[in-house]
Amino acid sequence: MPIMKISKVSQRLAGGDGHGWETHDKGLALQAAGQDVILLSVGDPDFATPEPIFYEALAAMKHDRTHYSPAQGEPALRAAIAALETQTSHHPCDPDEVVVFPGATNALYAVLSCLVNPGDEILVPEPMYVGYWGITGALGLRVRTVPLDCANNFAFDAAAVCDAITDETRVVMVNTPGNPGGNIIVREQLAGLAAYCREREIWLLCDEVYSLITYKQRHVSLRASARALDNTVTVDGLSKSHAMSGWRVGWAVAPRELVPHLARFAGATMFGCPQFIQDASAYALAHNIEHVERMRREYQRRRDYVVERINSLPGLGCHAPDAGMFVMVNVAALGMDGEGFAQRLLEKARVTVVPGSAFGPSAADFVRVTLCQPMDVLVRAMDRIEAMLRESVDKTPGATCAALP
Repeated sequence: MPIMKISKVSQRLAGGDGHGWETHDKGLALQAAGQDVILLSVGDPDFATPEPIFYEALAAMKHDRTHYSPAQGEPALRAAIAALETQTSHHPCDPDEVVVFPGATNALYAVLSCLVNPGDEILVPEPMYVGYWGITGALGLRVRTVPLDCANNFAFDAAAVCDAITDETRVVMVNTPGNPGGNIIVREQLAGLAAYCREREIWLLCDEVYSLITYKQRHVSLRASARALDNTVTVDGLSKSHAMSGWRVGWAVAPRELVPHLARFAGATMFGCPQFIQDASAYALAHNIEHVERMRREYQRRRDYVVERINSLPGLGCHAPDAGMFVMVNVAALGMDGEGFAQRLLEKARVTVVPGSAFGPSAADFVRVTLCQPMDVLVRAMDRIEAMLRESVDKTPGATCAALP
């Protein structure tokens, strides 16, 4: 039998972000075998998509909105996105500056495909969304990272990012609100970074998919912060804010000169997103206040509970994130790293979390806990974690939290 070759892209992806999901995959396998496993590892909203959005999609399907759509996106959805951007920024946004994609991850992939070439350098603060490794790996990019301040609730330092830029840097990609840290980049830092990148003729790409899930303060977008927009691209979507992860709706807002390239890329690689989904998405953006706020309040309630419970447990600690749907938990006092803790937690308590190392080396002592479970499930998960930790201490004579086996 001949030995058939596979592409370099596939080989690069084989070494991408897979290790971050090992405990999650094992947890799923145990669930499939009938075991009671609590999944605190994935950021998939547990809420149902708001019913009016569902019925809007159904009505669109009944009206034969099931055919090809324009590569750039349906005019109604692009208009709704532009209206939202205009409301939140002093820069008016035109629908012609918007390109629709099947999800924010696809939008990021498309934008980077149009901005850089294989081998080019991209600068990203870390810990970062684990999916960035797959995107940059598929494109063959050289990724350089700048650590966030993990001891200060994953605070972003624009000056540190600017100092890390080299003559080889082609794109700086930031994420606010951040995943996994829940940090928010303030207006002044975004403005300064945008100006410096423009001076250096570098693209600044901002992932803002958690923009509507904030607690301490409102999100301020890159578009609202930057003085000039000709080197900036923002990406957002409905997966998190509207509990529409399976609908696959995202978009990029970009300078007019870049939009034709993005539209051609979209047309060549996916030939448009479903019409009825875009119609429902336009409706969602026009009627988002009540449903989004209800979910945001519930995430905040869950956040407050998880943070209080974690900080009451021996050997664990965390800060309350300013945004998003995750809590980063420091496990260093247990004498193990995040990967070891995640494995032990699944083995002993049947709870899955994501080891921090999946998001970058600076988070190796952390695990990420999702808030995408109902309160009663979170209570059971925290009870299991507490029981595991206290049992370990009780079984080790004279042990302290820093010397757990």
